[in-house]
Amino acid sequence: MNIRYQTEKTCAKLIDIQLEGDIVTGVQFTGGCSGNAQGVGALVKNRPIGEVVDLLRGIDCGGKGTSCPDQLAKALQETGTSSS
Repeated sequence: MNIRYQTEKTCAKLIDIQLEGDIVTGVQFTGGCSGNAQGVGALVKNRPIGEVVDLLRGIDCGGKGTSCPDQLAKALQETGTSSS
């Protein structure tokens, strides 16, 4: 399954997520800090959705109340397949 998620309050504007069942197989951010986005994508690759959500949910960037990792967690929660 492929998901395209439009972010809010972050430098990245979109997150494209690839899933196989409940496993995150790929993540690409459009916009934002390229190095951080690539790092987050590499760290979550081949992890279960629930684990990724638990790790990233609630991370704040600069007092915005959210961040690119938090937005990824929200996108995954909205798939309805997360165990969290």
